[in-house]
Amino acid sequence: MKIVLLERVEKVGSAGDQVEVADGYARNFLIPTRKAVAATAANLKSMNYLVRQNVEREERQRRAAELTAGRIAELHCVIARRAGDQDRLFGAVTNQDICAVLAVQGVEMDRRKIVLQEPIKALGSYTIPIRLHPEVVGELRLTVEREEG
Repeated sequence: MKIVLLERVEKVGSAGDQVEVADGYARNFLIPTRKAVAATAANLKSMNYLVRQNVEREERQRRAAELTAGRIAELHCVIARRAGDQDRLFGAVTNQDICAVLAVQGVEMDRRKIVLQEPIKALGSYTIPIRLHPEVVGELRLTVEREEG
């Protein structure tokens, strides 16, 4: 089925692209979630304005994500946790813990944007990727230290 994308869709295309996708994917996902419309003559005429609006909105979001990535790059966060003799943590540092530390630093974000392959289970310094936008990935410097006491 030929469709016109209203916004960027991962592995399909970006806003304004006219693409061919499986009928079920278009009817059951893209069109109901307003990510695309069928590529009819009437829709193509009315799409130009909507696509332009979506592209501008996407650009504003990307710029905001770049500003946030710049602020995050300047930060150096420290988390103190209890650890055993071989620098293994009792428990783990998760993306929720990192999100809480960022909130204290004044950067509010959804924990799902923090990309941890697995929770941090050892003391040390880490560089944590944060997916702020599909095109913008920030990096946070994080140090996990031994908690005193």
